[in-house]
Amino acid sequence: MADPEVGLVRSPLDTTNETDTGLEGRNSFSTPQTPSRQSMKSSSNWEAEFEKTEDIEPEEHGEWPIVTHYLTFETELPSPTLICRSSTTTLGPPEQPDLVKYTSPFEWSQSRKRWIICLSCTATVCTAFTAGAYSPGLDQMKQEWGVSTVAILCGITTFTCGFGIAPMVLAPFSEIMGRRPVFIATGILFVLCQLCCALTRSFGGMLVARFFVGVGGSTFSTMVGGVVSDIYHTSDRNTPMALFSGAALCGTGLGPMVTGFIAQHLSWRWMFYLQVIMDGVIIMIMTVCFKETRGSVLLSRKARVLNQFYEQMEEAGYFGVKMPIDGASGQYEIQRIRWKVKSDEERTSIGKMIAISLYRPFLLLLTEPVVFWFSLWVAFSWAVLYLTLAAIPLVFSTIYGFNIEQSGAVFSAISIAAILFTVVCIYQEKTAQKLNKLPNTPEARLYFACYESALMPIGLFIFGWTSRPDIHWIVPTIALGLATCGIFSIYLSVFNYLADCYHRYASSALAAQSFCRNMLGGAIPLVTIQMYEKLLYGPASSLLGGIGTLLTIVPWVLLLYGPRIRARSKFASEIVE
Repeated sequence: MADPEVGLVRSPLDTTNETDTGLEGRNSFSTPQTPSRQSMKSSSNWEAEFEKTEDIEPEEHGEWPIVTHYLTFETELPSPTLICRSSTTTLGPPEQPDLVKYTSPFEWSQSRKRWIICLSCTATVCTAFTAGAYSPGLDQMKQEWGVSTVAILCGITTFTCGFGIAPMVLAPFSEIMGRRPVFIATGILFVLCQLCCALTRSFGGMLVARFFVGVGGSTFSTMVGGVVSDIYHTSDRNTPMALFSGAALCGTGLGPMVTGFIAQHLSWRWMFYLQVIMDGVIIMIMTVCFKETRGSVLLSRKARVLNQFYEQMEEAGYFGVKMPIDGASGQYEIQRIRWKVKSDEERTSIGKMIAISLYRPFLLLLTEPVVFWFSLWVAFSWAVLYLTLAAIPLVFSTIYGFNIEQSGAVFSAISIAAILFTVVCIYQEKTAQKLNKLPNTPEARLYFACYESALMPIGLFIFGWTSRPDIHWIVPTIALGLATCGIFSIYLSVFNYLADCYHRYASSALAAQSFCRNMLGGAIPLVTIQMYEKLLYGPASSLLGGIGTLLTIVPWVLLLYGPRIRARSKFASEIVE
């Protein structure tokens, strides 16, 4: 890749490594001596601040070169100055642009950040709702199309295939065009394909529509983690990531709970009509209210706006800005400038970015032990979550005689557990930080998960061996809640640890675990019924619980040996203390 510094005329004002100098100063033009702390001035006010020099004809500017500088969010913008103005020019100076909208997302107000996270998590609930909302209509769809239960369950598998594959292609587009356009485009696809699910008259049409529902909904799950990293620094991410994780699990439980009631009293098509209405509303709200969070995209837009402003200035006869030479003495020189953004210079073609997005996750998966074992751990836990979509109706209908609506109500245990454990995960880390009990390393993300992840196998063992007619149904239901708490802990710790450990490669590491998680999660419902019927409920759940117990070793190994493992990695070693 070419060095982005090559071919650029360097200015005395190269502020790439500047420290933060204040929000208002960075979003307004200021003189070298006294940075402006005011909003954009009208042309009638700031024209009077220009230095008065003799008029020079415009053609004399042809030999005055344009100097290109790199723009960062910390760059203090120089003041425009009247270096020359043709005596024949009657145009006034153009109005200065409003640059406040291009402020670094890290510097947004807390209320604005909370609003963005609220919108993102609500969208995540809707997409997770879709994953589980499909299963209560199994019996009606079987009768309508004359296919087996396993065949109908393929609708969950095709959904997760689209959900796992699409982000690898869509992620590069979000880096170039921003989060918002990708969210809106995939959101529209999501709603339209939900409508296709409601209207389709063939089983094949349902499978195809479900695949594209997964494609459209995938961005509202996988890329929300990117939104969190766009607006929060590492030390502040636990709370929004906990809210995101809670939204994903809560929505998965809400789906079959709500649509179970619909399937009991109405046609299965109304399960999808409800989602069309619900998803359509949230997409409309996001289209209006969601603001771009990708910092490099905002910075590129800011550079374009400034360059357009300088061009308008020169068209009106005003040339040059005051570029500081020595900030202490207040000396400056007059330059014609344009801004560039380093990330634009370093960016490769969209085709190459997609290729990297497709192959690098698998490279990390196969060569990085941390990525491999974490992907296996979270994939198994996600498979357990999706297993409940087929296991709960089977177990509670055969043992307790529950109908579709009653079986759907059991899924409320998943949603309730997700909500309660979201609060626990937020406050346990805050408490530990106040007491200075957590070191400033990626392994700090694993302390609580080492213990709490054991709730998943514990819940599975209890669920399997208490699913009996002589034991009240509330006991296996509570066991499902315990297993959900363990899954929550695994999900949150994997996201946080991989993001902290791999930094610039975090998106690829997270894409690897997301792919494994969704592929295994989509496959497990296809074998759930056969496994529970042939092994019986206790042994089948014990088998899963045993695997889950073995995998709880993963965070302990990384907690004890994480720094050594990262030191051997060419991808993670760059951040080892």
